[in-house]
Amino acid sequence: MTVVWVAGLTLVTIFTALLAGLWLDKVLNSKPILTIVFILVSIPVTLFLTFRVVKSATARIQPVTKKEVTEEEPHRGEDSRD
Repeated sequence: MTVVWVAGLTLVTIFTALLAGLWLDKVLNSKPILTIVFILVSIPVTLFLTFRVVKSATARIQPVTKKEVTEEEPHRGEDSRD
């Protein structure tokens, strides 16, 4: 699910920057300048948002408790005298 969030967030951020840049360039008659600036600014914004989504997703992962670990079968090579 996190991968979908990151992909969607990346696409939305970049396309928003692209459309806003194209619209402002048309309104202000400054053809490629604002589009390029908005796209370049969207790159670090996208990286930051990706980091935040992944950080929040990894914070929800529950660590394995010791009780669960002791219930496992012994590993090969360990001394089991049953």
